[in-house]
Amino acid sequence: MTVHTSKQRHTHVKQLLSKMDPEVAASFTYKQRKALDKVINTRGWNNHKIDIRPTLALPFLPWSFYFVLLGGVNKRSLSSTERFTAAMVFLTALTLIGLIALGLVMAVLYLFKSWLGIDLFPNESLGIWDQFKALFK
Repeated sequence: MTVHTSKQRHTHVKQLLSKMDPEVAASFTYKQRKALDKVINTRGWNNHKIDIRPTLALPFLPWSFYFVLLGGVNKRSLSSTERFTAAMVFLTALTLIGLIALGLVMAVLYLFKSWLGIDLFPNESLGIWDQFKALFK
């Protein structure tokens, strides 16, 4: 968490006002500017359980790049596009977890079959049982 000095805080308000129509920006009273400052610097809106922001500065390039990974409880309402995307991500994750679980179950069943000595296809083997036994020698 970064600590903002008074000068930095006022800079944020000045940047905001500089992007407005000059007449509108000039119409703000001292009290209104203080209220803007308070709202801008309230950091409650960006508290995340996961907040990773690495910066990558490449030598010989005048730019640096940053990556942001945020995670936490979503407290805002989602648009229809975001709801659709969230549903697709959920279904994809569910499918991947299901396929991994199915693969593990099949591997365990195969090992159990091999341990019992059941040979479904004579003279055919995947070699998994031999590799598994070799782990414990």
